[in-house]
Amino acid sequence: MKLFKFIVALLSFFIVNSINAQHTNTAVIGFYNLENLFDTINDPHKNDEEFLPDGKNQWNSEKYHIKLKNMADVISQIGSEHGGLVILGVSEIENELVLQDLIQQEKLRKFGFKVAHHDSPDRRGVDVSFLYNPSRFEFLSLKGFNLSIPDNPNFITRDQVLMTGVLDHSDTLFVIVNHWPSKIGGEARSAPLRIAAGELTKHICDSIYSFHPNANIIIMGDLNDNPNAKSLTKGLGAIGKIKEMGPQKIYNPMYQMYRDGIGTLAYQDNWDLFDQILVSYDLLYSNTNTYKYVSAHVFRKNFMLNKSGSFAGYPFRTYAGGAFLGGYSDHFPVYILLQKK
Repeated sequence: MKLFKFIVALLSFFIVNSINAQHTNTAVIGFYNLENLFDTINDPHKNDEEFLPDGKNQWNSEKYHIKLKNMADVISQIGSEHGGLVILGVSEIENELVLQDLIQQEKLRKFGFKVAHHDSPDRRGVDVSFLYNPSRFEFLSLKGFNLSIPDNPNFITRDQVLMTGVLDHSDTLFVIVNHWPSKIGGEARSAPLRIAAGELTKHICDSIYSFHPNANIIIMGDLNDNPNAKSLTKGLGAIGKIKEMGPQKIYNPMYQMYRDGIGTLAYQDNWDLFDQILVSYDLLYSNTNTYKYVSAHVFRKNFMLNKSGSFAGYPFRTYAGGAFLGGYSDHFPVYILLQKK
């Protein structure tokens, strides 16, 4: 009898834990700067001359397909232990066509990704966009927001793009993908542009909150600033410590990562964490049975690194010094985990 009770208790333990495990769903949300994913076709509306067969980079079909294969190799592995990406924001892509070519790569076909694309007016001819897995994310809408600088009417950059949809038939997500103005011209000259970009992102969030006070907002992108920059702490109002969070505030989990010396790109032996993902208050705290933020990560694998020379340990990129290296990107991708029990 004692043996029988022990077996029943043991079986009950495994059954209960198995049920609990089966009812914990994980969603992987990521961002990746694809470093100049251009096609080989001349577009008169784009500044794509460098990336043509007769251009500076002698960009041809062979190089383009190497680039696509490499990007697919990385993307297919992000969050693979949790079933792979549900949403991926991307930057430095020429158009929707290159993303359609990307999702048809062998390593990505199994995910069945769809593209949510918005054309930006950027002078360099690059956009931000989304890939999403339609089996888990129901796409609802896409809207672009233009960054205008009143005292610099000739300034043109990438739009900020808001995608709205429903995760696993339950949680509505508002996801904003960005590629904020670069540091070209120096820090003093360019910083106000990124502060304005942060203010625009905050305006988008405030507009969402006016209709959805408990909105689940995810902000991602190559922000061309580290988490402690004024563009994030002042312009966007992002908070780096959970204990200081409050309703309708934005939490930046990358803040502590940056303080710990973690980066996504390197320059002159210094690591920057320009690629970031931030989340709203309700993805941290909620009394309802919804998805919650769990953790943030930089996706960095050995095959994505330079192995030798003065740039050993740096991201293994596509081009360097005008030479085609056949690598991946000059940025590492980032991702967060959301979980729901």
